Amino acid sequence: MKTRNLKIAAVATMIVQLTACGGGEGSSYEDLGQSENYNKVAYTEEEAGEIVENYDMDMMMEDDIAQIEFNTEEYAYMPENEFLSPGSNPLSTFSIDVDNASYTNVRRFIEDGVKPPVDAVRTEEFINYFDYDYPVPTKDETFSVYTEVGDCPWNKKNRLVHIGLKGYTVDVEDLPPSNLVFLIDVSGSMEDHNKLPLLKKSYKLLVDKLNAKDRVSIVTYAGDERVVLESTSCEHKDEIKEAIDNLTSGGSTNGAGGIEKAYEIAVDNLLEDGNNRVILATDGDFNIGRSSDGELTRLIEEKRDQGVFLTILGFGMGNYKDSKMESLADHGNGNYFYIDDIRESNRVLVTNLAGTLLTIAKDVKIQVEFNPDLVKEYRLIGYENRVMNNEDFDNDKKDAGELGAGHTVTAIYEIVPGKADKSNLKYQQSQSSKSDELVWVKLRYKKPKGSKSKLIEMPVKDKGLQWEENSESFKFSVAVAGFSLILRESQYINDFDMDDVSDMLKEIVKIDDLQKVEFLQLVEQAKLIPEAS
Repeated sequence: MKTRNLKIAAVATMIVQLTACGGGEGSSYEDLGQSENYNKVAYTEEEAGEIVENYDMDMMMEDDIAQIEFNTEEYAYMPENEFLSPGSNPLSTFSIDVDNASYTNVRRFIEDGVKPPVDAVRTEEFINYFDYDYPVPTKDETFSVYTEVGDCPWNKKNRLVHIGLKGYTVDVEDLPPSNLVFLIDVSGSMEDHNKLPLLKKSYKLLVDKLNAKDRVSIVTYAGDERVVLESTSCEHKDEIKEAIDNLTSGGSTNGAGGIEKAYEIAVDNLLEDGNNRVILATDGDFNIGRSSDGELTRLIEEKRDQGVFLTILGFGMGNYKDSKMESLADHGNGNYFYIDDIRESNRVLVTNLAGTLLTIAKDVKIQVEFNPDLVKEYRLIGYENRVMNNEDFDNDKKDAGELGAGHTVTAIYEIVPGKADKSNLKYQQSQSSKSDELVWVKLRYKKPKGSKSKLIEMPVKDKGLQWEENSESFKFSVAVAGFSLILRESQYINDFDMDDVSDMLKEIVKIDDLQKVEFLQLVEQAKLIPEAS
């Protein structure tokens, strides 16, 4: 019987643990702590195979065997942003986030009829998965800024402040030439149908979309890294796709070695006026070499200043390492997507190719100052791991998020109307108590090759719009936010539930907007998932 090393090791671990406490019927997991073998959780392939071969599987209880198929996916713990008073915390500062891996990863759970882990849900990535009808900027503007204030469906006494950015758009034909390095995980954990086979189809979709001015290199890694294809012009697409087709999986996972080699090749073929990018495809399970989150993050930080950006494509389930991949993308001037099926590959690598490949602004930060005469409390919905120190807003050495061509970024604040204690900031200078400005929004960003940031700032007023008066972009973003907060088991959601989300969507979703129709269908599927007993 052919079994993945991971499953063999799991069986071996369980067998040793059960045997140590008596094995077979009547064994108690409470007794495991007394076993000298209990702390041994990793075996070589040879050790694991020997244990499995020599053990009588019939002795194992049904419940024990069921526990072999366990889940080792990893998600970072993120406590929710809390309500803050403008009196003691008048400023809120955060980095933008254009990643949307969380949404498609959670979609995979829901479509499988499983409730997703709470920490897999990042609200901003749900909201930013979708496009919104914001004003289209010119290239000279880099991006437009849209603001709107309206009702909060889960707390009728509160208001929501919606802040949206939209980058200027670029046709694929007008993209600068690209120097791309496909960095591909071909370790043993990538053999499943929704990993390497889907990965290969995805990369070939991308190759078909590139043109003769673009170049592609391919680096793979398992136990060691290997250059499969030197930098090759996309005039020779058949050669590139043949190299992709010939990839097979096997061995351990030395991700750091692959990253080093991929960046080396990207720098060797650097296009001064082009788009230089490493596109890493993996399940994130790096297990040899520099494999800790800290070591890999430092490695990526060392490389990001060489003019090479990073895209991470996540694949698979069971041993998926979401937290590791998100961290690498965040620290590598990158973006991060989860590919759950070929439709998502097409969306990321074909339909939205310009936004995926071309960064138009980097280190984009937002800082919001709240008027304590009108705002008693506020909280930022999502962006928990993107919150920055207020002093970092003006510090051009502090890294922040990147914006791709045509991308939209949306942030939502929930505010409690009222009066807070005053602090010595803008609204307390120059007769601020008479101001009708609800918040003051500031943005900083750099050009992709720039080192000095530009500042944009503007006031936002509450025009008193009721829910029926708000725009469809506002309503849809709020519905998506509410859906994610329910999945996150938010303490601030009150009795707002999936039926409320569904009702909101049915009022605004048009049948010809397939992306939003699919989201409504996902909400309906989520309603069918039973609560854990």
